[in-house]
Amino acid sequence: MTHAMPISERYTTIVAGAGPAGVLAAYHAAAKGPVLLAESMSLPRYKSCGGMLHHHTLRTLSQYGEIPEDIVLSPRTVRFRYHDWDRRVLKPTDLEFLNVDRARFDEWLTTLLPSNVELVGNCTLRDVTQDGDSVRASLRVDGADIDVTCDNLIGADGGRSQVRRSLGVASTATYVTLQDFVKLEGPIEPYFDCIYMRDIGDEYAYSYVVPKGDVAIVGSVYYPRTKRPWEKQDLTLDILRSALPELGESVSREAAAALYLRSRADVVPGKGRVLLTGEAGGFMSPSSGEGISYAVNSGRLAGLAVAQGDAADALAAYTSLTADIRANLFRKMRWLPVMESAVGKVVAGFVPTPIVSKVTQGL
Repeated sequence: MTHAMPISERYTTIVAGAGPAGVLAAYHAAAKGPVLLAESMSLPRYKSCGGMLHHHTLRTLSQYGEIPEDIVLSPRTVRFRYHDWDRRVLKPTDLEFLNVDRARFDEWLTTLLPSNVELVGNCTLRDVTQDGDSVRASLRVDGADIDVTCDNLIGADGGRSQVRRSLGVASTATYVTLQDFVKLEGPIEPYFDCIYMRDIGDEYAYSYVVPKGDVAIVGSVYYPRTKRPWEKQDLTLDILRSALPELGESVSREAAAALYLRSRADVVPGKGRVLLTGEAGGFMSPSSGEGISYAVNSGRLAGLAVAQGDAADALAAYTSLTADIRANLFRKMRWLPVMESAVGKVVAGFVPTPIVSKVTQGL
């Protein structure tokens, strides 16, 4: 249930962040007792995101019911396509995504929550402290400072997680991501185009184009410490529009941070009685930037770990449950330097399309 303020001073579990990771963590942790789900944004929340759900995400979500049709956009599905812009190489793959409105998707997830989960918006977590018996969370809710305690706290508060910082765990560097919503002056192909260009500069990673009803998302990802990324985004848009006249004027632009995962140390399940899930724990693909599947899977496992055992043992259980996910991330990290190199991008253009399609399934 949604509340303006927490109604208790103590909960079995506190979850920071009401995105997919936080909602599923709260959903399962509620089996152990009352949960406070604290969201720093106003509700319904909004996160800058491509809003695409692939087979791993859909498989996990299938146990919670059907995804409502009113959150699905046109085209209903999009397929991933590798696009070397300068060499005019297009490689469509079999990796397919359900194309959704991300804000409405997040709002739908909150409708799944059981009645003993209190959802509070505009609730910012300021600090976390813990001892052997409990965790104390310092919160600010609509300008009021309050302290609440719990047996376990789950940080699901994104790539710039305050929970992670409160634990004294080193923060992970972040990409800069800019997204423009542009009017469509005509239909474009139903692809999630991942585009590589060579004239934007060394700070540029890649761009992507996704049709979303009568608009398209045109996003670009820039490496950490990029200066004046909005100018590079303007240049990228000019280049894309020169070949895709269907891309009209920009309706809006938004910025976000995406994890720059490069080391095993970037993936942290938690500390003491505090668990980290989703981007807060480093659970996000370092090769493709895809995060929703990692969020729903790691969030679900965090909630199960809290619900199924003693509070003092939840982190050990969660660490064990996420062993396969972490191994998957470490494997991708090993390949990433090759994939991001100039040589790797050239070689990708010569790899047969069926092989590109198969490799992409694991990104």
